[in-house]
Amino acid sequence: MALLRFRIAGDDDGVRAIINLLQSIDGIEHVEEIDDLMPHMDDADSSSAGLHDTRSAGTHGIEVDVPNAATARKVREAVEALAFDLDALVEIEEDED
Repeated sequence: MALLRFRIAGDDDGVRAIINLLQSIDGIEHVEEIDDLMPHMDDADSSSAGLHDTRSAGTHGIEVDVPNAATARKVREAVEALAFDLDALVEIEEDED
């Protein structure tokens, strides 16, 4: 069993579409959106206040349990294709148990 972690930068509708896609793939054991554990506190008087990086789309974390390498490959390919279509950025990390 492997655990895939996705970090997605995009709007909420795009993230929801990716989660729905993940839940529809055969063999997926578990899909969970995880919260960002690091608070992002921007002060109004900060030198970085209002910069493009602080105004960008939200970042969402998703964990997916997959039973084998073939399913993991299918999941990665499907998520990458959908993220491209949605104009979202996706980063994938894989942990094997």
